Formats: sequence, structure tokens, C-alpha cells
Amino acid sequence: MTIHELSPQRSAALTGVIPPVSTPLTPDYEVDTASLTRLVDHLLAGGVDGLFVLGSTSEVAFLPDSHRKIVLDTVTHHVAGQVPVLAGVIDMTALRVLDHARVAVEAGVDGLVATAPFYTRTHPAEIELHFRTIAAQTGLPLYAYDLPVSVHSKLGGDLLLELASDGVLAGVKDSSGDEGALRGVILGRRDRRDIASFSVLTGSELTVETALWMGADGVVPGLGNVDPHGYARLFRAASNGDWEAARAEQERLLQLFELVNVGRPRMGLGSSALGAFKAALYLRGIIDHPTTAVPQIPLNDDEIARVGKYLSASGLL
Repeated sequence: MTIHELSPQRSAALTGVIPPVSTPLTPDYEVDTASLTRLVDHLLAGGVDGLFVLGSTSEVAFLPDSHRKIVLDTVTHHVAGQVPVLAGVIDMTALRVLDHARVAVEAGVDGLVATAPFYTRTHPAEIELHFRTIAAQTGLPLYAYDLPVSVHSKLGGDLLLELASDGVLAGVKDSSGDEGALRGVILGRRDRRDIASFSVLTGSELTVETALWMGADGVVPGLGNVDPHGYARLFRAASNGDWEAARAEQERLLQLFELVNVGRPRMGLGSSALGAFKAALYLRGIIDHPTTAVPQIPLNDDEIARVGKYLSASGLL
């Protein structure tokens, strides 16, 4: 199963705005590569510092392996080294993850992102072995994705810091919603020179300036597909110590984020949010279709029009 018998590469901490790239689809559920490259150009023009493909906002859980490969090949070829590209290799167990990792390595990505194993009931020791196995056999920086709402396991701070110290993990994307635990990881890293390059990234669109003030290195915002410029402004303001400007930008993005609810209660939050992101990109002329993968429920014309009102109120239309 070996891809590369190497330890993960040590490098500088990944920082900045790294949006999880939406996956544009045609009406018959194929990957719309022309729209995908336009979306990548939109994000790069917005000042992002990296791209995360095949994450939750990318609809990774809905995409067959052939679609995943098309996304990887399209994005890495188009980006051509302008910014780092991280690839989600998310699946239920380590051997399945390694299959995805092999394809991602061949595509030329710069790092891998994996959750804890799921579906099976896993012990913390098995979660640790999961990450150690992936890291040992890929040779690329590995980022843990803390997503307990989907995988039903919370990644403990002590485990993350231990794996960072051992060179297994290059960073974490924290989408747990547990701000106290996030701060604990930041504090645990603070005085340890051996893990100074361990990146702590928040997955919350709504508390970015707070996470950066606590010492987080960056943000992985789904809403960043719609408004990458806004998150880039927020990050620059925080980096410059202009917390008033960062707060103001965050509050504007908070209002824009309300578009994720346009489909509720007719559908679940996932269908509503991912559909709203795609509707916004469609209305902005960036992608050709707002199609989401089945069995997600699509937004109707009225709901798409409501997305447009949020965009107009935020100055994006």
C-alpha cells in the first residue's frame, strides 16, 4: 500500500485564507471543469493563500472517485503552483484513505486532509493509528480535519499536539465549533519550538477575527467561495493588528452568511448551505449551474432569488 516511505515534510506553517473549493456540476451531475477553473481564478483574484479541494463544501461525500480525480487534475493543473493546493482524502478507514491519497499525490497536490475514521466505532488509539498510517505512507504534509458533527469523534488537543511533535501532522482544520478546545491547542503549541510550524486553522466563517486574535494561523471558510475578497481583507486587517477593521469585516460576512438558510425548513442545512453557495456563484457569473449532487435537495427559483438579495445587500451584485 506504500505511496512513499517517507516522513511528512516539515515546512513553514500554512497561514491565511484557504477556502474549501466548491465543485461545480453540470445539470446531469458531471464535473463542470470550465466553471471550476473560473472559480479557481475568482478565488486567486480574491487574494486567497491556498485552496482546499474535496472538503465538505466541495461535496466530497457525494462525489464518486472519478469525479474526485477530475477535480484534483483540473485544479492542480490550472493553479500550477501559484498557491498550495490541499486535497481532502476523506473516507471511512485508513486503507480507503490511502487509495484517495495515491491519486492526490499523482495529481501533484501539496498536502492532504483527513478526518478521523468513521462509520466504525473507533477508539482514540485507533484514531491515532489512522493518522500515523496515512502520514507514514504518503510523504506529504497531513492536516487533520476535526469534524465531529460528521465523523462522531472529537480530536483531542493532546493527541493533535503529540502527532504534531512526532512529525505526523502539519496542522489541523478545526470545524468542531468548540472554541475552548481550539484555544487549548493554540496555547499548547505556543511554547513548544518543536511544533512551531503546526498550523491551526479555523473552519468557522463567523468567528474568524476571534480565532486569529487567539493565535490561529488562518481560516478555511466555505463562504470564502462567494466572497474571497472579504476574507482576505479580514485576514490582512488582523495581521496588521487593525482589530476594528477585522471586526467590521467579520460582521458584514456574518450578515452575508445568512444566505445559508434560504432553503430551510424545506430542506436540511447541508442542502440549503451548499445550494446557496452555488446559487451565489451562479448569480455572480462564476459558475454555469447551481446544481448540487443528489440526494441533496436543490434550491428553487424563489430561494435563489433570495440569495441574490443577500449578495446585493453585501455589495456583491
